[in-house]
Amino acid sequence: MIIDLHIHSTVSDGTDKPEEILKKVKEAGISLFSLTDHDAVKGSSALAGAMSEEDPRMISGAEFSCRDEKGKYHILGYRFDPDAESIQQLIRTGHQYRMEKTTARLQHLENEFGFSFPEEEKKKLLSMDNPGKPHLGNLMVRYGYAGTKDQAITEYINHLHVRSRYIRPEEAVRGILEGGGIPVLAHPPFGRGDQLITGSDLEERIRRLMDHGLQGLEGFYSGYTPQLRESILNFALQYGLYITAGSDYHGTNKPVCLGQTGLDRCEENWPDGLIRFLGVCGFTTR
Repeated sequence: MIIDLHIHSTVSDGTDKPEEILKKVKEAGISLFSLTDHDAVKGSSALAGAMSEEDPRMISGAEFSCRDEKGKYHILGYRFDPDAESIQQLIRTGHQYRMEKTTARLQHLENEFGFSFPEEEKKKLLSMDNPGKPHLGNLMVRYGYAGTKDQAITEYINHLHVRSRYIRPEEAVRGILEGGGIPVLAHPPFGRGDQLITGSDLEERIRRLMDHGLQGLEGFYSGYTPQLRESILNFALQYGLYITAGSDYHGTNKPVCLGQTGLDRCEENWPDGLIRFLGVCGFTTR
């Protein structure tokens, strides 16, 4: 059985529309999935209303971009009520902050590098549900300001240093819980950019979020080495946390395939934390 609980569509920074995600999920033979767009449930809710009993099972999901004095976090929420006020408030806040960052990035590119775009292009970008670095990077490539999206991000967009506003991780955890959901720390070793958090630093981060109600860790992920995976699974076992598995699929914006979670490398039975998570979500592996 294949599961993938970390997927992005065009509602955030993926390149496949939600309906295309469902089609590709079927083609990949995935039995259970979650569409976890950044700070958004629009795609997930649309799919939920259009799916039939013959389709693979889907768990409601979202990924909230967070930050506090200790760094950046991505908090996944699962099995919540997408119409709950606490979830909608997180979405409104996340969208507002994201639009502020996008506007600041456009201004930065023009002020620092002389990169300007037609007004219709800027309006189109700012009318998106959740514009991010990949959208702006692709725009720069189209207008000849960078050779690739990755170059645009690393050499230009990431040079912006302003005090951006973010949802705090405890706010995301609390909002997910109040919406009836399960808060999970996405790819725990990876903070901002190429930052790698391991050992006691990672444990301190997990324990601090647990104090606010964190219930799970993304134990299987496309970007893990075997050593990172083992470390996270051990932390989950030590603290009795749920385990999830996700690819972080973004379509052509990221070289990752649907279902590429590393779970297939689990030679023995699936970890208890994953079995318990699936059980709470009403899905049995038997």
